[in-house]
Amino acid sequence: MIPRIIQQEIEKNLFKNKVLLLIGARQIGKTTLLKQVLQNCTEKSLWLNADESDVKIKLENATTSTQLLQLFGNAKLIVIDEAQQVEDIGLKLKLVIDTNPELQIIATGSSAFELLQKSNEPLTGRKKEYYLYPISFSEMVSHTSLLTEQRLLENRLIYGSYPEVINNPGNEKEVLKEITNSYLYKDVLRYDGIKKASVIDKLLVALALQVGSEVSYNELAKTIGNINSATVEKYIDLLEKAFVIYKLPALSRNLRNEIKKGKKIYFYDNGIRNAIINNFNPLALRNDKGALWENFLISERMKTNSYNKHYCNTYFWRTFDQAEVDYIEEYDGALHVFEFKWKTNNKKVPASLLNSYTVNTTAIVDMDNYGGFIGDF
Repeated sequence: MIPRIIQQEIEKNLFKNKVLLLIGARQIGKTTLLKQVLQNCTEKSLWLNADESDVKIKLENATTSTQLLQLFGNAKLIVIDEAQQVEDIGLKLKLVIDTNPELQIIATGSSAFELLQKSNEPLTGRKKEYYLYPISFSEMVSHTSLLTEQRLLENRLIYGSYPEVINNPGNEKEVLKEITNSYLYKDVLRYDGIKKASVIDKLLVALALQVGSEVSYNELAKTIGNINSATVEKYIDLLEKAFVIYKLPALSRNLRNEIKKGKKIYFYDNGIRNAIINNFNPLALRNDKGALWENFLISERMKTNSYNKHYCNTYFWRTFDQAEVDYIEEYDGALHVFEFKWKTNNKKVPASLLNSYTVNTTAIVDMDNYGGFIGDF
């Protein structure tokens, strides 16, 4: 098993009168991680999978703490997998934790929208949230070695780092196609009467082809056809909450010619992006190396910041006269500015940005120094 960074944090917070929420995409390794947690715990445990209809019905029919405890038996550590499937799950968890503080409940979900929506208000002050992502560069370095991961960089840029992909070398394409066809947006299709998977397919293809570029909801609507910009915006929001994509907004505060409402969209995993457009060509045969590199660096940085609790605002920056910066982090009002380059060059951060904002650090991230940006290597 590949060790996950947040495992120790989860184990450290067991039996502290809090419901633990573990959130992340389907097939991301939540089950594997929690089974390891259960194996390391000496208390009797119970696993309930709410994707199974009979389990879901039993949980929904249990309306009192007594009925829920009858379901749990004498287990002290209870995992409710895909808990967002259960109506009123937040209220049910509150009933249990309030009346039986000696129990530990861990609820998992592949939809941040549903699980957090159903649990936030009832569990205010009674929960801790953890987010799990595709396996990070740092986790792989701990599992193999820095040299091995440096040698496998092209593989990661093309196939990404879903656990099943990493554990099946030589069969990456088949695994990725199975994930994208069967699991990728299973939860999205349950929202708001979304019935046509073909619309989501077309939207994802359009987004995959624009990684690293600004996107326009109006232009996306025209590209897809038979859909308006408001619907595009709603679908993008749902795909983000299902951990398929995420938005990077534009920084705009000072200059009149700054792009003010722009956004870029990235994928949580390079392999998913490439599977969507069915392009697994080696880097030597691709014209999107820069986009793959940018998506990889930003997604890995996001994992690092999340796992290490580096709370910051993130942006890109561009003006109408084409001055631009790939990625910016803001801590306590000061900016840290990064440019991504597949090959080393002498590009500098635009003077207009430096003259208009408080910039603490600037860096060009390339093949020679990317380890320090995505980890501590």
